[in-house]
Amino acid sequence: MNKVRIDIVSDVVCPWCIIGYKRLEQALMTLSDEVEADINWHPFELNPAMGVEGQNLKQHLQEKYGTNDEASDAARQTLTQLGNEVGFPFHFTPNMRIYNTRKAHQLLMWSSSEGKQLELQLALFHCYFTDNQDIGDEAVLIQCAQSVGLDPSVAEKVIRDEGWAESVATTEQQWLEAGINAVPAIIINQKHLISGAQTTELLISALRQITQE
Repeated sequence: MNKVRIDIVSDVVCPWCIIGYKRLEQALMTLSDEVEADINWHPFELNPAMGVEGQNLKQHLQEKYGTNDEASDAARQTLTQLGNEVGFPFHFTPNMRIYNTRKAHQLLMWSSSEGKQLELQLALFHCYFTDNQDIGDEAVLIQCAQSVGLDPSVAEKVIRDEGWAESVATTEQQWLEAGINAVPAIIINQKHLISGAQTTELLISALRQITQE
């Protein structure tokens, strides 16, 4: 059995991040007799300056990327189909909003030490993309943390602690300085970078090649 360290740099409001992870999950299931993975998630905020009220998702994409309604609708259809293929339910709505994710990343960073990071990461993806909840809202975040077995009183302290906020910002800066400027970014054994939501087949091939080196 080959052991690998997999670092995933992502944001909770990035649909390609959950698709990329689910494809990685499929690859690791295929290689379950060959590869054992230690997965670690790292913060990357797509919109660090986003206000607490968030913004309508279509409006945000139009302002940031120049995406019109037709292109946005087509992208949503594609993402929904790809989500179905990997077993993740996207539920896009006309009023869907994008939110600030700093506090979510604070919880994710803390949850790593509690052995609950992967569970919380997946819960947050579902909370936002499937249940259309405001993942910048403290009550929603605390409920997410509690749903995976984390202490809600500690979770509340973490999301209100400036020290955790600074740790997230520092970590994000380190990834930027390392050349990571888009997500998802998957780093295997701290030296092999796979950018974007690559196919399961490519991930299987890459993992086999890396573990056989």
